[in-house]
Amino acid sequence: MAGSRWRNNAFAWILLLPSLVILALFTFYPIFLTLRLSLFQADLAAPEPLFVGWDNFRRLAEDEVFKKVMGNNAIFALGTVPTGIALALLMAVFANKMMRGRGFMRTAFFYPTLIPMIAVANIWLFIYTPEYGLVSRLLSWTGQAELNWLGTPGLVLWAMIIMIIWKEAGYLMIFYLAGMQNIPKELYEAAQMDGVGSFTVFRKITFPLLMPTTLFVSIVALTNAFKLVDHLMIMTRGGPNNSSNLLLYYIYETAFSFWDQGMASALTVVMIGLLLLFAAVQFFGLDKRIHYH
Repeated sequence: MAGSRWRNNAFAWILLLPSLVILALFTFYPIFLTLRLSLFQADLAAPEPLFVGWDNFRRLAEDEVFKKVMGNNAIFALGTVPTGIALALLMAVFANKMMRGRGFMRTAFFYPTLIPMIAVANIWLFIYTPEYGLVSRLLSWTGQAELNWLGTPGLVLWAMIIMIIWKEAGYLMIFYLAGMQNIPKELYEAAQMDGVGSFTVFRKITFPLLMPTTLFVSIVALTNAFKLVDHLMIMTRGGPNNSSNLLLYYIYETAFSFWDQGMASALTVVMIGLLLLFAAVQFFGLDKRIHYH
């Protein structure tokens, strides 16, 4: 019995070995190098990396741009994650119903996900353009004054949030749609026989059984809120006055515009730590409310 168990475990580890090697080479090793470089001064003023300990992190704590970027990313995450998840769930409910044109509806909901982010940024750049853009045209028809969405500090971040929700909701919908199709039909038939209303069925059956999907989707959506920055290169480059700047774009600027590799590594460590913390809070916070069976 012990020999058979050892052979099974050894075979399992052999099957996992290629994935573990790739994970170690392309994830854990780069993270280790980033952690190490974050303790060094590695900029144009230092011909060779100079060990400075926690000085990069101390400078971050005093950096007003970093504080503003973190605030922007917090607003961006709070604006995109809950709304995107709620919209994705609503879309999945409609796309899962037996109705004529269901295939077209699913395609229409998912289609924005297929468009590359660079193309999406150019489309919405035109939509937000003052005077000639679609939003300005609609406002002019209603008699409202046109707004410079991408040039006004108080509006630009909300313009980005609307665009990302439009782009990502269809992607999150697919996971909810798959989760709904795995819920046993007998539960709905029993509820129908008992005369339970549609909203009660959703609240008591559908949503609780979708909690594993909600956990996964929330982690994916929160991760995306910290890594989706391609649109900033096209639309605002973090402006005006860093009002749309996000953490990953700030890392890019620090590393490849200011050539401060040590500070960029410290920023990356902060981002990795935040994502791990958020994922842990979501996982352990929702785990007790999840129905796996």
